Amino acid sequence: MPYSGPPPPTVRVPAPIATLAKGRPLLPVWQNELGGLTFRIGAGEEERLFAKWAPAGSGLDLAAEAERMGWAGRFTPVPRVREHGTDADGAAWLVTEELPGSSAVSDRWKADPGTAVRALGVGLRALHERLPVADCSFSWSVDQRLERARRSGMDVPADLPEPPPIDRLVVCHGDPCAPNTLLHEDGSWSAHVDMGTLGVADRWADLAVATWSTEWNYGPGWEDALLDAYGIAPDPQRTAFYRRLWSVT
Repeated sequence: MPYSGPPPPTVRVPAPIATLAKGRPLLPVWQNELGGLTFRIGAGEEERLFAKWAPAGSGLDLAAEAERMGWAGRFTPVPRVREHGTDADGAAWLVTEELPGSSAVSDRWKADPGTAVRALGVGLRALHERLPVADCSFSWSVDQRLERARRSGMDVPADLPEPPPIDRLVVCHGDPCAPNTLLHEDGSWSAHVDMGTLGVADRWADLAVATWSTEWNYGPGWEDALLDAYGIAPDPQRTAFYRRLWSVT
């Protein structure tokens, strides 16, 4: 199964990232299941940046992420983009400024899932309330996601049911798993990261996956706590549909 999580300290640093670092310390902090890598640039009291790298052919669109964060940053805390581009081989890179807080799946918050899960729910609600649907040109609708999956050569099941009626349209995060939320030292929500698929959709497209990710990251039994912090009752039908859509797209 493709791995997503902290990479080994010995992971190879791609040449474009080494160039961007300009001799500053580099720390690998994350790798995703598509081969993408994230590095922290800088240490100690010096300015620290984060550099994402996507290999050619990975399907990771870092230019789209930069565009979405540039828009979302007008309304809610997200990484500020410094620069982005591609190299001659087709690999892409994106450099952002460091944000306050630590990942909701850091060792500290994994040891305190009650605090972390509440912050996930509060933070997701804040994101949905702050980002204006009428001002958003990005879509994460069911049709858009299925079209993108087919263009990518994914096998979309013919028996995928019709989507349930929309509960409430919001600007969704698009990848609302626990690692993409940052927490302040006091355990409150700080910011969101990894906005590459941000777009307008039913809020359950986010909620179904956010609750699912609590099991992946903290173990069973935390889904209702996230929904309670968000301020919504469980919706088994929408949850089931959007989890299946996530799995096939």
